[in-house]
Amino acid sequence: MFAVTEIQTALREASLDGWLFYDHHVRDPLAYRVLRFAAPRIPTRRWYYFIPANGEPCALVHRIEPGMLDALPGVKNLYSSWETMRAGLAKLLGDAKRIAMQHSANCEIPYVALVDAGTIDLVRGMGVDVQSSADLVQVFESRWSAEQLESHLEAGRRVDAIRRAAFEKVSDALRAGRAISEHDVAGFIRDSFSANGLFTDHGPIVAVNANASNPHYEPTAEAHSPIHRGDLVLIDMWAKLTQPGAVYYDITWTGFCGAQAPDDILRVFEVVKGGRNAAVNFVKGRVAAGQTPCGFEVDDAARNHIRGAGFADYFVHRTGHSIGEEVHGTGANMDNLESHDTRRTIARTCFSVEPGVYLERFGIRSEVNVYVSETAARVTGEEQEALLLLCES
Repeated sequence: MFAVTEIQTALREASLDGWLFYDHHVRDPLAYRVLRFAAPRIPTRRWYYFIPANGEPCALVHRIEPGMLDALPGVKNLYSSWETMRAGLAKLLGDAKRIAMQHSANCEIPYVALVDAGTIDLVRGMGVDVQSSADLVQVFESRWSAEQLESHLEAGRRVDAIRRAAFEKVSDALRAGRAISEHDVAGFIRDSFSANGLFTDHGPIVAVNANASNPHYEPTAEAHSPIHRGDLVLIDMWAKLTQPGAVYYDITWTGFCGAQAPDDILRVFEVVKGGRNAAVNFVKGRVAAGQTPCGFEVDDAARNHIRGAGFADYFVHRTGHSIGEEVHGTGANMDNLESHDTRRTIARTCFSVEPGVYLERFGIRSEVNVYVSETAARVTGEEQEALLLLCES
C-alpha cells in the first residue's frame, strides 16, 4: 500500500492542493502502480480518488461497483447518475484550486498523458487548475530501491558478458568461413538471456550496414541480412533479471568485420562517442555540484556536440529514456527533440544515454545507462571506447 503521508508531503512541496486519480477500463495503469493496488475487476464505470495535500483521502465510485476502491484508505462516496457523479466530484475536490492529474500540456510527456481531455475539461469546469502529475509520478514510480539497483547491476554483468559472446560469435564464424546472419546472432542473444536468468519483452536489435541506420530495426526469420567481412554490425540489447521488481539494463555497441575500419566509420564512431561522453559528463558535473539537470539539458549536451561535428540532421531521436521495470520507464527522458522534457533527473533514477548518427550506408549508436544518487551520477556498466574490430585475422 502507498504511504498517504509521503504523497501529501510531495504535494505540499509542489504547492498543489491535491492529486486526483481517475480511471475507466484501466486506461491509466499509472494510477494503479502509484496507488499500489489492483482493481478487483475491470472497472466498467468511472472512479475517482482524491488525495488532498492535507486531510483524509476520499473516493467516488459507482453504486454497481461499490467495492472498486475498497483497498484504498479514506472515505468512500457513491454515485449513480451523471448529475450525482458531477456533484460528487465537486464535493470530492472541495476547496482545492490547484491539483495534479495524469495530464501533460500539449502532450509533451505522452507517458503521463493518460486522462482523456473530456475529464480534464470537466474538472477545469469546476474552477480547478489542473497541473501535470509528471514530476509526482517520477517520485513515486521511477525511483529505485537498493534491491532494484543491485538487480540492474547484476543484469548488466550478465548482459555485458552475453554482448561480448555475441560479437565473438560473429568473429568466429567469419574466421571459419561459416555463414552467419543478423537473425542468427539475435537468436543466440535471446537463448543466452534465457540460459542466464534474464528476461526481455522484445528484441534484440542486430543490424548490419544500412539496417543500422534504422534505430528500431529488428531482424526476423523472414527479413534479415547476412553478416560478411567488411560489414558494420550494431547490437542493441536490453534485459532484466527474472525476479519481481527487477529493472532493465540497456546497451548498444558497434563493431566492424575486419582488421581496419574505413575512415568515415571511425569518424562517425568518435563523434557519437563524444556526444555520449558530453552528456554523461554534463550529468556527473551537475549532480556533483548539488544540482539536478533536466532531461532537455542532457539532450542538449549530446546534441550540441554532434551538431558541432556537422551531423545534427542525422541524429533523429532523443538522447535517452528513463529505465525501470519496463525498458522505457516513466521518469525523465533525455529529450529536447521529440519533446521538451523539463523533468529533473532526480536521485535514485536511471536513464539511458544513447546518441546516434544514421547515414545512408551505415548507422552508429553508443548507449550506456546512467544512475543518479543523492550525491553522484555514474555509468553502471562497461563503456565502449573504441569501435570493435571483428575477425581481424
